[in-house]
Amino acid sequence: MRIAVGGILHETSTCVRTVTTMTDFQHGRGIVGGAEMIEHFRGTNVCSGGFIDRLEEEEEVEIVPLLRASAFPGGLIDSADYAEIKNDLLGRLVESEQARGPVDGVLLDLHGAMVVDGIDDADGDMTAAVRAVVGPERPIVVTYDLHGNHTSLRVKSATAVVGFDTFPHVDMAERGREAAEIVLATIRGEMAPVGAIRNLPLFWATRKQVTAHPPMDDVLRRVHEIEQRPGIVCMTIATGFPWADVPDVGSSVIVVADGDEDLAQATADEFGEWVWENRETWFSAPVSVREGLDAGHAAGEFPIILADHSDNTGGGSPGDSTEVLRTFLELGLEDALLLYLVDPEVAVQAHAAGAGEEIAISLGGKSDPVQGPAIDCTAEIVAVTAGEFAYDGPMLAGLTGTMGLSAWLRIEGVNVVVVTAREQPYDMAFCRTLGIDCATMKYICVKSAAHFRAAFESLAGSIHNVDAAGIHTHRFKELVFEKRKRDVFPVEISPDES
Repeated sequence: MRIAVGGILHETSTCVRTVTTMTDFQHGRGIVGGAEMIEHFRGTNVCSGGFIDRLEEEEEVEIVPLLRASAFPGGLIDSADYAEIKNDLLGRLVESEQARGPVDGVLLDLHGAMVVDGIDDADGDMTAAVRAVVGPERPIVVTYDLHGNHTSLRVKSATAVVGFDTFPHVDMAERGREAAEIVLATIRGEMAPVGAIRNLPLFWATRKQVTAHPPMDDVLRRVHEIEQRPGIVCMTIATGFPWADVPDVGSSVIVVADGDEDLAQATADEFGEWVWENRETWFSAPVSVREGLDAGHAAGEFPIILADHSDNTGGGSPGDSTEVLRTFLELGLEDALLLYLVDPEVAVQAHAAGAGEEIAISLGGKSDPVQGPAIDCTAEIVAVTAGEFAYDGPMLAGLTGTMGLSAWLRIEGVNVVVVTAREQPYDMAFCRTLGIDCATMKYICVKSAAHFRAAFESLAGSIHNVDAAGIHTHRFKELVFEKRKRDVFPVEISPDES
């Protein structure tokens, strides 16, 4: 039995001005192909790691590693560069079949919010392209992030879709294993998966998506109950990615049933109706930076963690908004820490001066006026680093990363980690390379929406998502859409805020 594995992953924001190019894919774990893919991802907490780990348990299975390409979230992908990566993956599949015969199935590791210049539904395009190679009968099982803007093309092109169950995403390898189980069972004739989708005109508030807490824990409990019904293979709830101007932006439900498309559709419609009827539950009014701090002080537990989700680099935002830092300084906060502020110019300046020196800097606010003005100040350089580190997990456990030239700066009582790479703080491993002990801080701001919780929640006194000035505002009425084909809640369809 021969099973091919591969994928292209990108969470694309059409709100930012930058273009995602081949260079953005060419980082440490960005483009990995052939046998190296197995060695690189075996035992790691990503879907491809789950594919490999599960398939290697089967003596009869030959893994056919194609290509896994990923880039940090950012702007529209250049069409020529996407075509080159896509054709590389497809070419490897064709070459393998010509050399060793047809594969019996395919596992694809995708994101669900990938947009290419000229292709609104790049994930659907990728799946359809693989389907064109393998034909209508052989199974293709796809894994997706919780934040996909899903389409009927994706569901029709795939045999089955498996979405993440957690936010923060700590179950990626587990979902990869689940997808591998489905493709194995399908090849063996033990099931005949068919899928159906129910799209929902809904922008789901980020602070209401954390799966370990209400109300999202109830959503997943219901999902898992439905998955135990006879004939249901799996169900995916996707909360969507509002910062992509594509026709099907928004939430959705995908259900895979065993040989019964009517059952799949009826179940997707049933759960979709429940989600829609409870739409007020998934709404959250914006919270200002000072309101978040006030709530933290009222709770009286430290550290107070502010999630600057409007500048979440994990969604493609520039990472250089200045409102939270400016507020920390205006309030004269002590033992405060900001993770991370993206400013390559200041990082280079700090490296040139060296640890122990003081430098005059213009910090942040360089990418877009929406991100706020730069902060002109004098900063002490506490430490510098080239940015290499290994993730602690649980997210991305087993992988390494780099933040590029980086520095720990201290401005009055506020500590700022200035980085070159636009990546959110998934855990505290990078901080430790600079000598920072996050547990000693009273205030921590993370440019993240929820992934930081996987590592930071255990030390937090309280956590507050705040709507500071930023491109990825959660004031959804401020976002500009030209391609969205329906009214959505809570934009045109207003919430009851009484």
